[in-house]
Amino acid sequence: MKKIAIIATLILSMAVVFIGCKDKREPGRIYMPDMTYSRAYESYAYRDSAIFTMDPNSAGHKIFFNNLPPAGTLKRGELYPFNVPNDSNGLLNLSSLVKNPLGPLTGKDLEETGRLFNINCAVCHGAKGEANGPVAEKVGGVKNIILASPGYSDGRIFFVMEYGQNNMGSYASQLSREQRWRIVQYIRTLEPKAATTTEAPKTDSAAVVKK
Repeated sequence: MKKIAIIATLILSMAVVFIGCKDKREPGRIYMPDMTYSRAYESYAYRDSAIFTMDPNSAGHKIFFNNLPPAGTLKRGELYPFNVPNDSNGLLNLSSLVKNPLGPLTGKDLEETGRLFNINCAVCHGAKGEANGPVAEKVGGVKNIILASPGYSDGRIFFVMEYGQNNMGSYASQLSREQRWRIVQYIRTLEPKAATTTEAPKTDSAAVVKK
């Protein structure tokens, strides 16, 4: 019985070797096709509507694919989403509760953010945020952000870049979430520093001057 088992194992092993090595130009027999040929979908590639569907109700009859990431997930390295609603309460109250998640803006980050500010913001607001950009007059209603920003929280400034305000449109599609938070930090560097004065110490009226 033991010899029969050994002989059967050898025969089976030889059969697998010969079948798998039938043609050097082919990979051999595929045991699990789904593992060998995985379904790789390009996000915006055309899909045959007879096979794919974006309707959840048809998911059982076709392959459901709606181009969206699973709910509650984040791209690797992405910051948490800005969930403040786009309404007056979000602008005036809720945005102030959102803190800037990034560390201090220094070195190369400061230089790169300055470049992004000049490309996206300075055309209207000016290089120093003083509402004197080259197209400010044509757009109209451009705000001097350096005068306004000291009274705004980081979250409120981000809110305006997220949703837009008045004549300014949203920059959520042009700048990543991290870039927008960096620009908030960059605006802080443009704000005028509080003036400091050195006063002479006041004379103590109770002191007696000795001659």
